[in-house]
Amino acid sequence: MNAGAPARTPGRIVPGTSGTEARPLVVIAGRPNVGKSTLVNRFVGRRAAVVQEKPGVTRDRLELDCEWNGRPFVVVDTGGWLGRGDTLDAKVARQAERAVAASDLVLLVVDAAVGVTTEDDEVARVLTRSGRPVLLVANKVDNDRREADAWELVSLGLGDPWMVSALHGRGTGDLLDEVVRLLPDPSAAASDAEPAGTEPDVPAVRVAIVGRPNVGKSTLFNRMIGEERSVVHDLPGTTRDAIDTQIETDDGPIRFVDTAGMRRRSRTEEGTEFYAMVRALQALDHADVVLLVIDATEGVTHQDQRLAERIGASGSPVVVVLNKWELLDTEGRRDIVDAVDDRLAFLGESPTVKVSAKSGMGVHKILPALGRAVEAYHHRIPTGELNRAIRSIQADHAAPGARIRYAVQGAIDPPTFTLFATRRLPAPYLRYVERKLREHFGIGPTPVKFRVRIGS
Repeated sequence: MNAGAPARTPGRIVPGTSGTEARPLVVIAGRPNVGKSTLVNRFVGRRAAVVQEKPGVTRDRLELDCEWNGRPFVVVDTGGWLGRGDTLDAKVARQAERAVAASDLVLLVVDAAVGVTTEDDEVARVLTRSGRPVLLVANKVDNDRREADAWELVSLGLGDPWMVSALHGRGTGDLLDEVVRLLPDPSAAASDAEPAGTEPDVPAVRVAIVGRPNVGKSTLFNRMIGEERSVVHDLPGTTRDAIDTQIETDDGPIRFVDTAGMRRRSRTEEGTEFYAMVRALQALDHADVVLLVIDATEGVTHQDQRLAERIGASGSPVVVVLNKWELLDTEGRRDIVDAVDDRLAFLGESPTVKVSAKSGMGVHKILPALGRAVEAYHHRIPTGELNRAIRSIQADHAAPGARIRYAVQGAIDPPTFTLFATRRLPAPYLRYVERKLREHFGIGPTPVKFRVRIGS
């Protein structure tokens, strides 16, 4: 690392690692539309970053695990760097600057087909002042003629360019060889780690933050993790990728995933918004618990209901977050609470937290609510206790024309019960059984599933 470079933030936690495991950070920087996200996808071997042939698609910092020749590191895709522009452009540029400040190596990507632009010069000067080691990457070098053109990039003062075609993979293996050669010595990092014999790492709880566009998800995400990690702007659709950040809490690590706003399929553009929605749905399906953010000033909309149905289908427990609570009067607050009870009743025992993501009011209540939901999600009942409870439930109120012979809990995440019955059990009776089991065992705010097997 260059002499005089500022130290990385102590205790920084990166995706895919525990709080005691620090992987080197490789930041991909450059002006918009030079192929940064395509290069990131090439590095990680999958289409993880949204790519489209227009500027401004990537806005947040996207951190992804990567490995080359046995050396693990984290590659960071940043938004297009523009020194001048509107308010949103400025926020995107600040995100890139923060990523560079925490990096071990920076790759400045330049479009060799276009040549050096004013924006490229500005980014190169900022990176030179940062003191971080920088590799100059000439992208879109698809043939020998482009190689000759790429030598123009030497004028940026960052050394000879590494010539690649991120789209076709040309030269990316040689570039990765140089990247891992320049990364910090892993043996030195290991010497700073905790000594052997410490407690094993606890897997992080994955919390997906979902909701319609512009309800305050990214503001809440930044408030929860304690830094401006996601770009927040008063335009719907600012977040395009699912952005992960892991934090340490008294109850263990939590990985928050900020997702793009989900809206009706008819309003989803082809390309950017479609892939952003796919990322959000993937984050939802892999989540341990979901924060459903609702704009309290707009009430529970039809789209909120549809999204809640999608969450329910994923099987994850839900914490409903009513954002912008401070903007409501007494009557408005009563109306929105009634609307949640009525229009989201199918979410069952899901808790509701009233917050102001902007001011921080009520945000401290979210972590305890998440903790209770996750604990309930992992709830397991011994078979003997479960069957004693089933016998008591049937003694109080028997199923019409049927009997539950015995029951077992076949799975957790969420709690799933198999009921062996003499005949089919009506849906109202299953709801009764669920309610009684929740009361008896204090299962808490998690979905509960039943499977009924019929036999003599």
